[in-house]
Amino acid sequence: MTVLEVIQRSTDFLTKKGVESARLNAELLLAHVLKVPRLKLYLDFQRVLSDAELSASRELIQRRAGREPLQQIVGSAGFCGLEIMVTPSVLIPRPETELLAERGWVFINELRRPATVLDFATGSGCIALAIAANSQNAVLHASDISISALEVARSNANRLQLAPRINFHQSDGLQQLPEGLKFDLIISNPPYIPAAEIESLAPEVRRFDPRLALDGGIDGLDFYRTLANEGGARLNTGGKIMLEFGDGQGSALMALFADHGWIGTETLKDYSGRERIFIAERPRD
Repeated sequence: MTVLEVIQRSTDFLTKKGVESARLNAELLLAHVLKVPRLKLYLDFQRVLSDAELSASRELIQRRAGREPLQQIVGSAGFCGLEIMVTPSVLIPRPETELLAERGWVFINELRRPATVLDFATGSGCIALAIAANSQNAVLHASDISISALEVARSNANRLQLAPRINFHQSDGLQQLPEGLKFDLIISNPPYIPAAEIESLAPEVRRFDPRLALDGGIDGLDFYRTLANEGGARLNTGGKIMLEFGDGQGSALMALFADHGWIGTETLKDYSGRERIFIAERPRD
């Protein structure tokens, strides 16, 4: 069977299983099996696959048809130009979170001095890694309650040769971080899905993303309450907090942080025009 035939049959199969962008998924999985860039497939449509290659391709297509995320199947995801290793222990980095990371490193670079950053609920470490890669002035700290997530984040830092720039902490909230440790920026994509809504999410999310990285409590705001209440004491003068949030949560976050004395609150939109990023300045003393 040729490359083109495998792509066509795989696309038809994935389409019937309800997989979005079926052709793209088929091509990426075949490219992964053949260990070539996806675009090289177009230069070699008539190549005949070996039995071993066909077997490997069928296995991966079956996994994707079962709605296992593409990134978990191939073991990595692109994020801000970095290849981030992912496992079932961490949330798969998403494009909208790239906007959050970029705002973070732009803010740090504008300070024009050594600055300290906390990536709260770091997961794969993607935000901390992106900031480290794009800001030589930043000293990074990354925290997560999950030991297995921290193992993935450390592996990513080592593979990308950024480990000396990032300090990892197992911590539930902020109070377990080293006493006296303060930051110029707290940045986070925390769990923000209301618990009752998780089962309504796409199969790729509800069945394969770790629930710990999704569940934000009854209204999705549990972690924002922690950050609004405890974050100010962890920021240096002039420090900021930057957070990703879910659809329709912007107004609640504005009110929540205002109630705790935060100033300069604003929200920014993502690529689809939805409010997605919340920014606030440290409360005045």
